[in-house]
Amino acid sequence: MQLKKFKYMRQGSSRPCESLGDLLLHQLMFFLLFLLMYLFTLLGNLLIMATIWSEHSLHTPMYLFLCALSISEIFYTFAIIPRMLADLLSALHSIAFLACASQMFFSFTFGFTHSFLLTVMGYDRYVAICHPLRYNVFMNPRGCACLVAWSWVGGSFMGTVVTTAIFNLTFCGPNEIHHFACHVPPLLKLACGENVLEVAKGVGMVCITALLGCFLLILLSYAFIVATILKIPSAEGRHKAFSTCASHLTVVVVHYGFASVIYLKPKGPKSLEGDTLMGITYTVLTPFLSPIIFSLRNKELKNAMKKAFLSKLYPEKIY
Repeated sequence: MQLKKFKYMRQGSSRPCESLGDLLLHQLMFFLLFLLMYLFTLLGNLLIMATIWSEHSLHTPMYLFLCALSISEIFYTFAIIPRMLADLLSALHSIAFLACASQMFFSFTFGFTHSFLLTVMGYDRYVAICHPLRYNVFMNPRGCACLVAWSWVGGSFMGTVVTTAIFNLTFCGPNEIHHFACHVPPLLKLACGENVLEVAKGVGMVCITALLGCFLLILLSYAFIVATILKIPSAEGRHKAFSTCASHLTVVVVHYGFASVIYLKPKGPKSLEGDTLMGITYTVLTPFLSPIIFSLRNKELKNAMKKAFLSKLYPEKIY
């Protein structure tokens, strides 16, 4: 029997020692915090996209990939956070079966698109530093468009595979999801049948293989990048070369750091609260940090933002 609707069960929301007033206050505080972080994420990514669009000097492959990354982050957060915010203000935490499947599909699609784009950006930095004379040949407009398109195709493929595998299972009561969104582990706990374990192992293997594959390709790119940078004779030249990779490398560490905890952490019988906390951190905090990192760690983008926007507010100043 397939369930037509799931109910979200918030971790710790049913403690007997917690009054209704305290619970509502905590929910309101979390709502305001997540809302502000979500709005900042949207604003930051839209600001990056607008800057790249308006500044001709940023019409390069590196910033094309960054623009595509911002789009994937906007869609990823839009697939999960608005629903989570609505549930924080609602007494009925329920979601329809098809809505749950859609949320899982889009979250996995844009999440893995994000990973693939980070891998493409690592390859772009590898070509720029290790093969600068052939950069325009390797990273021509047609090739860049294909890399972005295949990243989106790969993300869509991952979303389709995971969602199809999970929602072809049979779900039998209770229909309570111990999570803030339709994620794989809490849904697997609601499934019944002989093939649940095989599906769980298959989905886990596919996700881990894709993430580790992307991460290893990024590591390989940076191994060649570091080897090339160390051959540069001047300290200034080495610093300039590495500074072009600093923002991307920081985002990679944050993204894969949280992703590895979620997908590689051993699943125990009492790990639901930890999974929920890490899921919220990965969903809300990682997209929140990404535009900050790219804006502050990328000198060229930061100067372009000042030129594009602050010069309009304060035209008497020179940026």
